[in-house]
Amino acid sequence: MAAVAERPARPSTEAARSDTVTFRVWRGDASAGEYREYTVALDEGMVVLDVIHRIQATQAGDLAVRWNCKAGKCGSCSAEINGKPRLMCMTRMDTFERGQVITVSPIKTFPLIRDLVTDVSFNFERAKEVPAFKPKAPDPDGKRRMHQEDVDRVQEFHKCIECFLCQNVCHVIRDHEDNKQHFAGPRLFVRLAALEMHPLDTNDRRELLKARAGLGYCNITKCCTEVCPEHIHITDNAIIPLKERVVTEFYDPVAWLARKLTGRDRRRGIVE
Repeated sequence: MAAVAERPARPSTEAARSDTVTFRVWRGDASAGEYREYTVALDEGMVVLDVIHRIQATQAGDLAVRWNCKAGKCGSCSAEINGKPRLMCMTRMDTFERGQVITVSPIKTFPLIRDLVTDVSFNFERAKEVPAFKPKAPDPDGKRRMHQEDVDRVQEFHKCIECFLCQNVCHVIRDHEDNKQHFAGPRLFVRLAALEMHPLDTNDRRELLKARAGLGYCNITKCCTEVCPEHIHITDNAIIPLKERVVTEFYDPVAWLARKLTGRDRRRGIVE
């Protein structure tokens, strides 16, 4: 009987891939800093945040990084990975080329505290300026009713996890420091859209949008939409409709004349 040649054993998944990865991580504070390289073991299924945690555990116990849920829902672990704003917990290591050096740096738009942690309090301070939800009076039977299409329209905006990646890439904030006092940014426009488009809300925030929030500065480049991990259509569904409302209120002569003739705010249905 002829001998049967043995087939060469297939390499295991563990053996087939590189078992280490090199990270260039920004280390420092607002006064000074530098990139430092760390080479660590890489396990199957890891994400960038896992590698950062391994660096903390084995080589740099003082590495500062903000994180919480590790499930893409808290928005805490925003960073720039190879120059692209992403969530570290949602960026899988198997999406990078084998042997590639991966650079991790803090998001650039907000003041650096230390290492990968930035001060994003600007966003929370601006959020305090937004008038709260103010529901209209109930119907005669004591209930408040909404059409499902109206509910669906604002539901998208409530998916925001406040990672502030949209704020980070917005050039109006990022490239012009002085604009931070006059421009709220896409995250706040999403918040304002959720309230302004709510069918039961009676507060009017159009003056805020025009003046203090600086909606007119946005030139709808859609960079905010491109980086949103929740895939919110920030530009098309929030910013542009808000611009239309502001234009109708303050710059449309036909709408202004109609309000004067009827004595009625057509948006709110309030007789002046």
